[in-house]
Amino acid sequence: MNYMAFLFILIVSIPIYMVCKWSLRRLKFGNDKNRKYLAVLPTIVLSPLVYVVIITLWVLSISYYSTIDFNQEIWKSNTEERFKMSKNIIESEMLVGKTKEEVIAILGDKYYLNNEDGLAYGLGVLPGLLSIDPSFLFIEFENGIVKKVYQYDS
Repeated sequence: MNYMAFLFILIVSIPIYMVCKWSLRRLKFGNDKNRKYLAVLPTIVLSPLVYVVIITLWVLSISYYSTIDFNQEIWKSNTEERFKMSKNIIESEMLVGKTKEEVIAILGDKYYLNNEDGLAYGLGVLPGLLSIDPSFLFIEFENGIVKKVYQYDS
C-alpha cells in the first residue's frame, strides 16, 4: 500500500475514532476507561471502508461530463468534444429514418467508416480515469435508411 493511502486512512481514522467514542458514551456502553479501547475496533474496520468510499466518489466525479444539444457548427469544428452531443443525437433519434446522404449533410464528411451497413464518426476520448481510447458514434443503415444510432468505445 502506498504511504499516501496509509496517511490518508490515518487522517480519516481520527474523526472516526472520536465519533465511535462519543457514540459509546451516548449509548452508555462500558465505562470511561474502556470506551477508548472499545472505540478502536470500529475505527480499524470503518477507516479503510471510508477511504474506499471517498476514492470511489472521486473516480465517479472525474468520469462525469456534461452533455449539450446537437449543434452542427460545433460538431464539425470540434471533433474532440463530440461526445458531449452524442447522447442528444441518440436520444432524440434525429437521424433515424434519414438516408446516408442526409446524414452526411448533417454530420459532415469526416467519418472513420463508410460502408453499406453504416457510418462511424469519431467522438473523441470520453472523460474518465482509465479512458484512453476514442469513442465512436455508429449509424446503422438498413436498405439505405438509418435504422439505429449508438455509441461504442474502441
